[in-house]
Amino acid sequence: HWQVMTQAAAEVGPALFFSLLIITLSFIPVFTLEAQEGRLFAPLAFTKTYAMGAAAILSVTLVPILMGWLIRGRIPAEQANPVNRWLTNIYRPAIDWTMKRPKAVLLIAALVFATTAWPLSRLGGEFMPNLDEGDLLYMPSALPGLSAAKASELLQQTDRLIKTVPEVESVFGKAGRAETATDPAPLEMFETTIQFKPRDQWRSGMTPERLVDELDRRVKLPGLANIWVPPIRNRIDMLATGIKSPIGVKVSGSDLAELDRIAHDVETVARSVPGVSSALAERLTGGRYVDVDIDRAAAARFGLNIADVQAIVSGAIGGETIGETVEGLARYPISVRYPRELRDSLERLRALPILTPAGQQITLGTVANVSIAEGPPMLKTENARPSTWVYVDVRGRDLASVVGDLQRAVAKQVRLSPGVSIAYSGQFEYLERAVDRLKLVVPATLLIIFVLLYLIFGRFDEAALIMGTLPFALTGGIWTLYLLGFNQSIATGVGFIALAGVSAEFGVVMLIYLKNALAEHTANPDAAEVEAAVREGALLRVRPKAMTVAVILAGLLPILLGSGAGSEVMSRIAAPMIGGMLTAPLLSMFVLPAAYLLLRRPKTDPIPQPVSS
Repeated sequence: HWQVMTQAAAEVGPALFFSLLIITLSFIPVFTLEAQEGRLFAPLAFTKTYAMGAAAILSVTLVPILMGWLIRGRIPAEQANPVNRWLTNIYRPAIDWTMKRPKAVLLIAALVFATTAWPLSRLGGEFMPNLDEGDLLYMPSALPGLSAAKASELLQQTDRLIKTVPEVESVFGKAGRAETATDPAPLEMFETTIQFKPRDQWRSGMTPERLVDELDRRVKLPGLANIWVPPIRNRIDMLATGIKSPIGVKVSGSDLAELDRIAHDVETVARSVPGVSSALAERLTGGRYVDVDIDRAAAARFGLNIADVQAIVSGAIGGETIGETVEGLARYPISVRYPRELRDSLERLRALPILTPAGQQITLGTVANVSIAEGPPMLKTENARPSTWVYVDVRGRDLASVVGDLQRAVAKQVRLSPGVSIAYSGQFEYLERAVDRLKLVVPATLLIIFVLLYLIFGRFDEAALIMGTLPFALTGGIWTLYLLGFNQSIATGVGFIALAGVSAEFGVVMLIYLKNALAEHTANPDAAEVEAAVREGALLRVRPKAMTVAVILAGLLPILLGSGAGSEVMSRIAAPMIGGMLTAPLLSMFVLPAAYLLLRRPKTDPIPQPVSS
């Protein structure tokens, strides 16, 4: 009994161990992801790696012992199981046809893989799918020069328009910066938090996407560029890049006038790109400033110097802290300045009284020219260079396609002055960073897996056979993304990485079964014996393959069909795996046996050796 168990464990143990090790190594690219994507998928990668590593160790240590203890009595034959018998009866004619026409099978597999050119050309790209956070943030921007009264009026108008949508529970908006030094928002930037009612109170057929479209149609005010973003994601994006929209164009240079012109041109071009719902460039003109130009000669006649006049302006108009008051544990500064009615116009500013060292009382207009000057409402720097930003919102189209068209349109239609550069930021910046990292790590991981396959089989051609057939296994995943309407993203990339590991496991186990079946024949088999051995080894994989695929589908279908917080990301991970479970089994059950038959079948039958009498 123990000899039989040992023989069975020795037959499949190495295959299982190295297959699980390959799955573990396939997740190396996920560990190299940085920032948001790294923090999001690192727990998944660690959990899967620890589970697969432990499974690989247990498969060659504990499992054989448990087999010897628990598998007792008469072991029924595989054909005794009606399900297995039914699967074998279906698979046997197919594998027979494969053995007779192996080249045709490989040609069919190549044609099936070639069909992925259509969905790949139609699939869009994005950093991460939009998460349904439950609430929504409305962040329009107005042109500079907006007064506080007009900003309050616009804010009330937008709040009332938003509240007319039946699904809206509450609306709370603010204009300008909060009471904190970390919020540099100008008065022209609005932030309106929208809370929705529970889903069961929504109108029939209403979805979050349709809700945003309806809000965008209702809230249309001249001078406001609408941006609708999830609150949490918006905060993360603004902390990381400063961009509040999915796409941001940063124009950097030294000449503010040129920066303003180029930003206007980029805004105009962006509005013409399909998929752009709104575009607004920050204005470097339109700011209003009170300019106090001190007349040195006039000030000197009254015994005043520049510092004296500046101290009076900063203290009387801007305010000066003269002390503080303590109330319990809180301390509040005491600031003194002229009341608002004495400084709310140029005439009153010019009439502000000034006491000279000689005791004379003069006005500010006597020693200074007070006027209103135009200038930039806000100055920003990027890498120690002045810059201005263009906010671009995207709806109804994928991010990567919009950025690609935008880059081509800007390069063709916008004339850049010497010393001016354009950079694309926002979520697209995350996507570029992750893709550039994966371009380096994925080939290195594939090389490591190839070396491991070579160590398993000891033959270069067999290791190349597994690696060469992997693209066919990904065909189902690509078509599934296309049929479900999903874009390519970091989440789908993680799903394809997991699918590649499982497909490699399928191929390794099948190839070991084929090699073991071939090893039971003569040392120099002819074509018929190779064909029979390959057929026999393939038939032994019917039941394990069906069990593996059924377990994977049973575990992933609820993830694909589920809903709730985070389901958008999880469904993108599960979709390639579920689609791949349609082509990966076909790869191991038909393509690999056909390729292995062509690889091992002798070109000519061996010459019989003479037998001595």
